[in-house]
Amino acid sequence: MQPKEKIVLLHRISQIDDIIRRGNYPSASQIAKELGVSLRTINRDLDVIRDYYYAPLEYDQTRRGWYYKDPNFFIKYIQLEEGELFSLALFDTLLMQYKNTPLEGKLSSVFEKIRKSLPSEVSIDSRFLDESLTYIPDALAPIKEEVFDSVFSGVKKKVTISFEYKPLQKTTYMERKIDPYHIICQRSNWYVIGFCHLKSEVRIFSFSRIQNIQLTREKFEIPKDFNAKDYVDKTMGVWLSAKTKYKVKLLFSSEIGTFAAEHIWHEGQSVEQKEDGSVVVSFETTQLPEVKRLVLGQGRTVKVLEPKDLVEQIREEVDAIKKIYK
Repeated sequence: MQPKEKIVLLHRISQIDDIIRRGNYPSASQIAKELGVSLRTINRDLDVIRDYYYAPLEYDQTRRGWYYKDPNFFIKYIQLEEGELFSLALFDTLLMQYKNTPLEGKLSSVFEKIRKSLPSEVSIDSRFLDESLTYIPDALAPIKEEVFDSVFSGVKKKVTISFEYKPLQKTTYMERKIDPYHIICQRSNWYVIGFCHLKSEVRIFSFSRIQNIQLTREKFEIPKDFNAKDYVDKTMGVWLSAKTKYKVKLLFSSEIGTFAAEHIWHEGQSVEQKEDGSVVVSFETTQLPEVKRLVLGQGRTVKVLEPKDLVEQIREEVDAIKKIYK
């Protein structure tokens, strides 16, 4: 049975269920007439309701109609449109983006409960999409379940957490103790912002570089002046070292003009296409390090026009790259 046929069947069974629960003892022919289908179809559906839903469906010879022996019975169903069924079918595939995180198992469990709540006539199997869809998830570093759970518990309970952490510039783990204020998921990577007891300042820590985590008995209060938005540009990224807003202006060459004009570089961007096909993209952000990565990733096809700080950073990076390849 095709997905669309399954949806139609599910919808019709729910309609029959509603009609029977009115308590008017409808006959099969009356149901068929009301729904505009054949008597044969309704008789088959009544068998489905009785055999697959274990409904206490009985026929009253005197009233010549159907009823539920248990008046409190009703069919538990989830009515799905075709597009919704398609979305459910994609669920298994989309779970790939949460691979290596504890959410992978938890979301799979949620989906399995949804799957089991559906009538037996409706099956959700993403395998029929295998040849039609390719999903390429980000390459994620694995996150230990105890890390995931402990960080969330620390944030929720306002309890200090201690752990061993490996900074980007180090090859060994270092002891850290923080008051976890806020959790951020950026491009499927998970971070916690909190007050670091060692450095006596707010810092950011990646879940994937944490090990041997423990909840302490120390309670804390989040400072009233703390605002996670001060550390986050939802489009560009998360960098605690940058809070100053910059007006960024990038010139994309005509070589990738069409791509530059249609791409969303920042949610607050303005786009201007020149007569020669080049494109100027402007926006404000505090996250110059991420803009720097963006520019370097586009190579010679993009030039920084503003701000001067970023122009200088790109120039220094290019000089450093030249030395590597001499």
